[in-house]
Amino acid sequence: MRKYYKMIESVKNKIEIFLGDITKLKVDAIVNAANSSLLGGGGVDGAIHKAAGPELLEFCRKLNGCPTGEAKITPGFKLPVKFVIHTVGPIWRGGNQNEEKLLASCYKNSLKLAIENEIKTIAFPAISTGIYGYPLREASEIAISVVADFLKNSPLIETIIFACFNEKTYTLYLNL
Repeated sequence: MRKYYKMIESVKNKIEIFLGDITKLKVDAIVNAANSSLLGGGGVDGAIHKAAGPELLEFCRKLNGCPTGEAKITPGFKLPVKFVIHTVGPIWRGGNQNEEKLLASCYKNSLKLAIENEIKTIAFPAISTGIYGYPLREASEIAISVVADFLKNSPLIETIIFACFNEKTYTLYLNL
């Protein structure tokens, strides 16, 4: 636990925790916890597709899906953002199927796309913690660790927001 605090301490002015709807944030990009088809689904994926409008689905059809741990970028369409970065988190299978590495890759690859597209403000949901069943505490620790390490070496990104849909997730991120 202390190692996460020390990492955040050096970059804490660039990390925010938000309780609410990620589709309402006015940032350069939001990250979508997508399924591998990129064609919409439930949870945050469904909310982002709904808020972006049918153009997002049409654009995603041309991307031919996305493997777990990877990320792809689209315009934001009707969202108040320039971009949506779609990443496919791992399904939790007990922790012995490379889930930790795959989840960390979701954050790393999303941040890599952010840099390539000169994104300065970005918001992440709690990737894989919904229907994919990743334990919230473990997933949050990975997210914070990857983001804090990334911010130490990347001056381009000004703000990273962890958008928490419910009070439980919000409180956990605040405590970490």
